[in-house]
Amino acid sequence: MRNALSTSLIAAAKRDERVVVLTGDHGYSLFAPYLKECPDQFINCGIAEQNMVSVAAGLAKSGFRPVVYALSAFVPNRVFEQIKLDICYEELPVLLIGDGAGVVYSTLGSCHHNTEDISALRALPEMRILSPGDAFEVTAALDLAFATGAPTYLRMGKGDLGPVHSSSLQLQWGELVPVKRGAGELALIATGAMLSSTLELSNQFDGVSVWSAPCLKPLKAASLLRAVEPHQVVATLEEHNILGGLGGIVTEILSEHRPLPVCRIGIPDRYSKMTGSYNYLMKEHQLDFDSKLTRLKGFMQQHGFLKKAG
Repeated sequence: MRNALSTSLIAAAKRDERVVVLTGDHGYSLFAPYLKECPDQFINCGIAEQNMVSVAAGLAKSGFRPVVYALSAFVPNRVFEQIKLDICYEELPVLLIGDGAGVVYSTLGSCHHNTEDISALRALPEMRILSPGDAFEVTAALDLAFATGAPTYLRMGKGDLGPVHSSSLQLQWGELVPVKRGAGELALIATGAMLSSTLELSNQFDGVSVWSAPCLKPLKAASLLRAVEPHQVVATLEEHNILGGLGGIVTEILSEHRPLPVCRIGIPDRYSKMTGSYNYLMKEHQLDFDSKLTRLKGFMQQHGFLKKAG
């Protein structure tokens, strides 16, 4: 996914000389190819993330198309006020890329984990949110962001989980992307780093459909309703707090249009108790395969579908 990000940024900068990438003194391996190809369209703003976002806003008001890159623990968390007032309030075409979302930086502790970015940014008017799940979605998400020219946040989670799609695709704002079709009781909707494991999880159930949600804001009610139309139970999977993320978005929409039981699988509403490897933290937060399968089967049983679910 990181390779796709680098390649797509180079392509965008070559297409449009107004594109300029800003970083807060990190991402050197990621930007080495970019610096070689587009050295004049890059600014290292140093470890001053709030200032970097304000610089990006100034560049946007001067006609540039700035891309702000940082660890997601810093963008958006550290710079929320600048995003709110300098970018969204002014409706500026700034693309914010938060890398390492979720608990990717596992051993560095909660200060480097980011499980609240979606819920925080959803409340900002004008902000759009993208959460790609594989390299093909990264490329399509960047194309969509540059074509739109609105305040946009692109969330990058664990980037080495392998492809889900077999070829390139085009994304549309608010639309879910089909990954696996089915007409059984259960529909699985995943975003970001949860996508590949969700596809694997789907093999434990009959007739399940799998949908990717690379576009979290906006998410169109019509697209969601089409996805869940043949199903009776929905499960959302995300490496984000269960409050306010994909699970919240889906539940809010369905409550207004077609109430269905929604199993929200994500980070519990708490901090990590310990530090350790990424796999350790996924197990601690019950996002490993066995925990997710147990949770889903229990939810299906609760709603009377365990026999058919296996």
